Amino acid sequence: MAASSAAVAVGVAAALLSITSFAPQMLKIWKERDASSVSLRTYLITVTGFVCWTLYGVMIQAWPVVASNLACLAMSSGVLVMKWRFDRKAA
Repeated sequence: MAASSAAVAVGVAAALLSITSFAPQMLKIWKERDASSVSLRTYLITVTGFVCWTLYGVMIQAWPVVASNLACLAMSSGVLVMKWRFDRKAA
């Protein structure tokens, strides 16, 4: 059964908002070279969640779920990498 155009529009908006929600945090960390205010536990859980969502999407062959969660995984992993990088640099 095909999704309605309204459902597709909501799905696209949700994916774009989820993906871009990491951009302000990434930019702030990059500019300040400081990730001390970022919770390591939160981002470990977030990255793990996106891995699970991606696997779920693959398992049910829902490629929009896979694509959007891979993008979110990339963005949240970027924050996590900067957290490790800049915390080590400060130490």
